[in-house]
Amino acid sequence: MLPKWFLLHWRLLLWLLPLSAIITTLGLNFYVKTVTSSHRYTNPTEVPVQRVAIVLGAGVYPDGTPSPMLSDRITAAVELYKLGRVQKLLMTGDNSSDDYDEVTVMQRYATERGVPVEDVTLDYAGFSTYESCYRAKEIFGVEQAVLVTQSFHLPRAVYTCRQLGVDAIALGTPDWESYRPQTIMYYNLREVISTLKALWEVHVTRPLPTFLGPFEGIK
Repeated sequence: MLPKWFLLHWRLLLWLLPLSAIITTLGLNFYVKTVTSSHRYTNPTEVPVQRVAIVLGAGVYPDGTPSPMLSDRITAAVELYKLGRVQKLLMTGDNSSDDYDEVTVMQRYATERGVPVEDVTLDYAGFSTYESCYRAKEIFGVEQAVLVTQSFHLPRAVYTCRQLGVDAIALGTPDWESYRPQTIMYYNLREVISTLKALWEVHVTRPLPTFLGPFEGIK
């Protein structure tokens, strides 16, 4: 029979391990939010002038319309364009199959709202925030940009792009104000884990995107 002190030590260890994991996870998320805080904006009129806005993709419906979150991102980017804060829009998203094309939907939505088609560049292989940032630099030559996405997504997006060589600032679209609390709670919880994955990718593994290809640039 094991002594009581041994059992107590094991019980304590079983409590400390998950507690340490939780504290580490929250601490790393707090770090990412802190170091990106000065690069994040919620008012488009306060965003410093940049040449390019990178609009990160989200879901589209089978009828060819953007999801509410994606339409909010595109609308915010169009506003930046009309305010003269940016000159070009880089739409980056998922076109992994013939019947799913986020970026063409994004382009159409923006041009219908007054952005000339020649000022919209499409990245069909932005399958994740990491891949969109990586390809923005390596394929499209973007070294400075305004990222446009929901506010809950901003810290991870800004941190990832800056670590991959894009001097990024960001405009956050409303989230808690616009969607059901349950929806935003889910996305915020998911961000906690996604931020850990982003830190692992940019600091440890540095994986290549699914697709690279020749340099295209943005005219």
